[in-house]
Amino acid sequence: MALSFGVTVLPDPPYQRLIELLQLAEGHGFEYGWTYDSHVLWQESTPTLALAAAATERIKLGHMVTNPGTREPTVVASSYATLQDISNGRMVMGIGRGDSARRYINQKPVPVAKFEEAIRMIKPFMNGEKVHWNDTDLQLSWVRPELPPIEMHVAGYGPRVLGLAGRYGDGVIIQLADPDIIQWTMGTARAAAEEAGRDPSKLKCIVCAPSHISDDIEAAREQVRWFPAMVSNHVRDLIERYGRDGSKVPTALTDYVPESTGYDYDEHSRVGAKHGAFVSDEICDRFCVLGTAEQAAEKLAQLESIGVDQFNIYLMTEGQEQTLETYGRDIVPRFAGVTGGSA
Repeated sequence: MALSFGVTVLPDPPYQRLIELLQLAEGHGFEYGWTYDSHVLWQESTPTLALAAAATERIKLGHMVTNPGTREPTVVASSYATLQDISNGRMVMGIGRGDSARRYINQKPVPVAKFEEAIRMIKPFMNGEKVHWNDTDLQLSWVRPELPPIEMHVAGYGPRVLGLAGRYGDGVIIQLADPDIIQWTMGTARAAAEEAGRDPSKLKCIVCAPSHISDDIEAAREQVRWFPAMVSNHVRDLIERYGRDGSKVPTALTDYVPESTGYDYDEHSRVGAKHGAFVSDEICDRFCVLGTAEQAAEKLAQLESIGVDQFNIYLMTEGQEQTLETYGRDIVPRFAGVTGGSA
């Protein structure tokens, strides 16, 4: 299957900007439109997704990612079932244990055991099936059965959460574009899928990273240095649990993270964030998709060759319209097997 393309837009005010960029992405051939779910740092994104659904026609929509901690599990399931109705079947869920949405209000990510309980219930419940939750039988009896099921993709870095992705998810969300780490990640999740009696080849791979298209590679790196710093928050949790010796988590993922990063969530996903100073040029190149359109296409072809199903641009860099236009004109058509400009 050809590589598909998505874009993640911050729910910054004014909310009309998110809708405008998702409409533009749809016009340039992007198949997926995502947004963050961090309700204090940015605007509450669930109602904005409803407006985006009304303002678009084809693009699939969802959170990159929501969590079952700040969102009580039956609430997030009902929200997605409602949005599925509003969008006429175009919702897709990304879900994780919670990073900025939880840490910014002084809560830790959802414990893995509780996360497992939640995702086991959320997927069937939001798709209209009967579930047993809190010692009670529940069903969203109003779910439209003629709509396609809402897919649930699980975000994670460590072996335990990747195991849950393999056992329960429709796909794995990976926040970096390093081919070696991607292959380890998907290998871990697919092994768990196989152990659970599922077809590991059906597990989709969604890679998320910023992409800045420019002839000036140094300037491009400065646009994305915040991103590996953001990833380091998750990696630090892994280091605390598994260490740095490579026996449980590859050193390609842990070696770049220092003992202290000085991470400031007030600059979360912001170009020029001071906490990105420790990130090397090499890590920017490995974790992101940078350079000319030709160089970006070459890296994306490599990702496609190792089984990546979707490349999702974190559209937090400068020149957002230009990025979407360049992808629509010069990159997306290459992977759709067609020639010419954007849709």
